[in-house]
Amino acid sequence: MPHNLRRILAIGLLLAFAWLINGSVGAIDLSAEQGVAAHPASADLPNGPGVEIARRACLSCHEADLIVSQRLSRAGWVREVEKMVRWGAVIADTEKDPLVDYFTARFAPRRTAAVASAATPSPGAAIFEQRCLSCHEADLTRQQRLSRAGWVREVEKMVRWGAVVPEAERDPLIDYLSQSFAPGR
Repeated sequence: MPHNLRRILAIGLLLAFAWLINGSVGAIDLSAEQGVAAHPASADLPNGPGVEIARRACLSCHEADLIVSQRLSRAGWVREVEKMVRWGAVIADTEKDPLVDYFTARFAPRRTAAVASAATPSPGAAIFEQRCLSCHEADLTRQQRLSRAGWVREVEKMVRWGAVVPEAERDPLIDYLSQSFAPGR
């Protein structure tokens, strides 16, 4: 499939997804200043074995910050690469292991400090720090403004994708997310 056609299809899928989530695409700015080819996103990926595969296969559709903001285990990166291949990424079987090795070496989960419960304003905040910030930067969450139902779907999706959030922690986490990151906040 021609490179430009893949890019157009990817943008179309993102717009459709945004419309399903938000009911509109008004929040997405596709101006020329922020276009996919407007800046050299590949400069944002750290060098190392496998970076050229990532630049060719991943940055043709994504900007580097989407990759850099994810903090996944090796198993998580394997699932992510396999998902992207199912969605049309062109990655040869011989490139998968070097690509996963690259991502795992540079974008593994961060260790988080233990959160003292007395210093935490809510149980959900502590769960958020422990369960969510070990893989994601906080700005990824702050960018989303979801209703409680939206956060329920988001947490369920993350659990399906491998996030470890025990059933007993889900409601306090969702309460925290829906109170802290609601539409209009």
